[in-house]
Amino acid sequence: MSGLWEDVFCNAQLLEEVAPIAVDSALLQGVLMRTKESPNSSDVVNFAPFTLLPSPVPRSLFEQAKSVQEDFNLLVDRLSQNPTFLEQTLNSAMKVDDFIERLFKVYRHVLDDGLSQSVFLGINRSDYMFDCKENGTTALKQIEINTIAASFGGLSSRTPAVHQHVLRTLGKSEEANKILSNNPSLGISRGIAKAWELYGSQKAVVMLLVENVQRNIFDHRCIENELWSRNIKVIRRRLTDVYERGILDEKKHLYVDGYEVAVAYFRTGYMPQDYNEQGWEARLMMERSMAVKCPDIATQLVGTKKVQQELSRPHILEKFLPDFPEAVARIRETFAGLYSLDIGEEGDQTVKIALANPEQYVLKPQREGGGNNIYGDEIREVLEKVRNTSERTSYILMDKIKPKPVRNCLLKANGQIQISECISELGMFGVYVRQGGEMVLNERVGHLLRTKATEHADGGVAAGVAVLDNPYLV
Repeated sequence: MSGLWEDVFCNAQLLEEVAPIAVDSALLQGVLMRTKESPNSSDVVNFAPFTLLPSPVPRSLFEQAKSVQEDFNLLVDRLSQNPTFLEQTLNSAMKVDDFIERLFKVYRHVLDDGLSQSVFLGINRSDYMFDCKENGTTALKQIEINTIAASFGGLSSRTPAVHQHVLRTLGKSEEANKILSNNPSLGISRGIAKAWELYGSQKAVVMLLVENVQRNIFDHRCIENELWSRNIKVIRRRLTDVYERGILDEKKHLYVDGYEVAVAYFRTGYMPQDYNEQGWEARLMMERSMAVKCPDIATQLVGTKKVQQELSRPHILEKFLPDFPEAVARIRETFAGLYSLDIGEEGDQTVKIALANPEQYVLKPQREGGGNNIYGDEIREVLEKVRNTSERTSYILMDKIKPKPVRNCLLKANGQIQISECISELGMFGVYVRQGGEMVLNERVGHLLRTKATEHADGGVAAGVAVLDNPYLV
């Protein structure tokens, strides 16, 4: 696989010629981010980092990831409806992780109040890598499932055209025609529009909850523009705006700046630093409302690493999908080895295996957003520190997935043209809408490929490590 574009990578002059064409194509297509220097202004923007050429992905594994996405949608939805499972699973993590405890406190409040929300919208992204075994075969293994603020559905809708154009300029028209069409922003907006419609008020709006720093605004705008094209009004607000100017009426309708909110779509709220006390108050107000939250607090909790680890235990999936044995088999096939660090014999054994061979594992805290995982000797350092304390329960241990590196050229703003050994991560976007007990919509709506140089253990596109890519199926 690594020899796919060797004729290009071995020709320095050709690389110098084609790289500016690729960058201009990305700018033309709107593959854009704001700059670090002016993160809240679109006066100066630059291209989002991307690969010069698409990366090879085994066709069978891509199809497998596609085929299991609707199963994961169904699983996430069912888990979100089971407070007992969530409480039991997250009980140990809550005791040592203030953020998980705070989320669960909001959740308990909502349960005590009684749910006002009757329409539920899930927009998730299940992320995988291709594990290369010693016999040379590869297997699809899930890294995580993102149930809140799953990003790059917008920009990944624009990248296929960039790689098609680059390949054509290289005289590779046949290869250009094999680039998959991909439009997650259309599918995501369709799900939001369906939830808005079921909410039942033509005057109500979709509210994007956004960060204070908004470098990735164009990714949001792709989805917003699709909603505007359906004549659905979209507003953008921060959590503090909701606290300061949000009102919950006696019927639990949510109003912000006088607008009734039908759907609150979170593109923030997944990290502790996203909240101050006002932010937590705003989150509670929204959760108590009739507005369709994407995600509601229960669905956000489903996305925790501890839930992921618990699902890998024998017979757990069957409890939630007893009517779908084929789905259980498809989901289980994607699981890597996952191990509990809870206090007790099982957790002690996990510590032991991790300390003996840290390079075989990844230590994962209960955090979203990339750049949080711990590798190699650092695992030993962390576990030596927490092995005899309850703090270890804020982590899970996972088998380290070992993909086969391939060569590509990563294009970053103000960066040198550099060929690197790279690994890729494939994400599948899923959308579902449930009204009461009825699943109204359940779809896989597109994919995302991110690629990074092998010298980086962790980190995503927003962190400046990975870059946007397209799969070239082989």
